[in-house]
Amino acid sequence: MMRSYYADLHIHIGRTEKGQAVKISAANNLTFFNIAHEAAVRKGMEIIGIIDCQSPSVQDDIMTYLDRGEMEELAGGGIQYRDTAIMLGSEIEVREPGMGPAHLLAYMPNLSVMREFTTWMKGYMKNVELSSQRIYVPARVLQDEVIGRGGVLIPAHIFTPHKSVYGSATGRMENLLELDGIAAVELGLSADSEMAGLISELDRFSFVTNSDAHSLAKIGREYNEMQLAAPTFEELVKALNRQDGRGITANYGLNPRLGKYHRTYCSVCESILDERVETVERCADCGSAKIVRGVMDRILALADREQAYLPPYRPPYHFQIPLEFIPGLGPKKLDQLLQRFGTEMNVLHRTTLEQLQREIGEEIASYLVKAREGSLQLEVGGGGRYGKVNKNRS
Repeated sequence: MMRSYYADLHIHIGRTEKGQAVKISAANNLTFFNIAHEAAVRKGMEIIGIIDCQSPSVQDDIMTYLDRGEMEELAGGGIQYRDTAIMLGSEIEVREPGMGPAHLLAYMPNLSVMREFTTWMKGYMKNVELSSQRIYVPARVLQDEVIGRGGVLIPAHIFTPHKSVYGSATGRMENLLELDGIAAVELGLSADSEMAGLISELDRFSFVTNSDAHSLAKIGREYNEMQLAAPTFEELVKALNRQDGRGITANYGLNPRLGKYHRTYCSVCESILDERVETVERCADCGSAKIVRGVMDRILALADREQAYLPPYRPPYHFQIPLEFIPGLGPKKLDQLLQRFGTEMNVLHRTTLEQLQREIGEEIASYLVKAREGSLQLEVGGGGRYGKVNKNRS
C-alpha cells in the first residue's frame, strides 16, 4: 500500500564518533547517529540521505550501530533507525578540462556496496575520508561506476555559483554527463521549479529539494514529499524515475529570495545587484568587478525559453519558511512547540492556527500560518547572505 514520506536527501557529516573531521565546514556534532536521531525525533523526517558515507571512519561508525542492533539494514536498501530510513550517499567533486568544478551526489543501496565504491575511489582521490573531495577521473567514468554498482547519481545544487553543473562548470549538463544516467537533479536553496523550467534540458528530470545541512538545525529546511510503498532505496529509485505509481508528490523549498546566492552580489561594497535589464560586469555602486553571479541571473542567461514549462509530472513546489526564519521563534519557544506537537513536520503541516495561538501566542502563530500560505514579505539574499522575513511588511 502506498503512503507519503517526507525526505531530505542531502545532510553532511561533520565529525565521526571519535572526533575525526569529515566535512570541515560542518558542525562537530553532525555525527551519523546524531543526524539519524535529530531527523527521527525532532524533525519528523522519514527518509534522509546522509552524505559522506564513503569515509571509511564513518563506515566504522555505521557498523557499530548495526552490530549493537540500534540500527538495521533494510532488505530493499537503506538503514532503519526508529521511524527513519537512511540512504547512504557521497558528494564528489568533478572537474573536466576547460570547465569549473561541479558537485555530484552518489547514493548506494547498502553499506557493502558503499565500501566497494570507497575502495575504487581511493585510487583516484587524495583523501577519501573527507567530504566533497575531487576525484581525478572524467565525470562520465564516475557516473558509470555509480550506476554499475546499482547506485544513482544526482547533480547537486545545480545552479549555485560555486561548484555546480550550471553555476560553475558548463552551460549544458550534457557537456559533463550522460543525461540517461542521471536519476534526478537537486535544485539548491536559491532556485525553484519555475526558475528551472526556463531550461529545456531539465524537462525530463525529477527535481529534488534538499537541505544540504551543515548543522543539525538545518536538517529539513528543504525536503520532498514522496509516494512510496516502503521507505527503501529500491522504492526511492522508482520514485525518482516516476515508475510504478511511485514519485515525488511535492517539493518543499526555501523561497529562492531567501537563498544565499539568489541575486548577483558585489563582494566589495556588499550591494545586491539587479540584472533584469542587462548582464552586470561591474558594480553600479562602486565600480568593482568582484561580483558573485546570482542564481536567478545565471538561469536567465542560460534560459532557452521565455516562459517556464512545468511538465504534467512536475509536482507542486511549496515555498517553505524554515522555523528558524520565523520572527520571534527562538530555541525555547521551538522546544515548547516540539514538546506539544512532537516534530517539526507536525508543526509545519499538521497544526491549526488555534492550536498554535494557544501554545505560543497570536503574533508568532500568525507568522507561521502566513509562512504556510506564502504571504510573508521577504528581503532578498545574495553573495553568501541569506534573505530574511521582513517583519514590518508581513
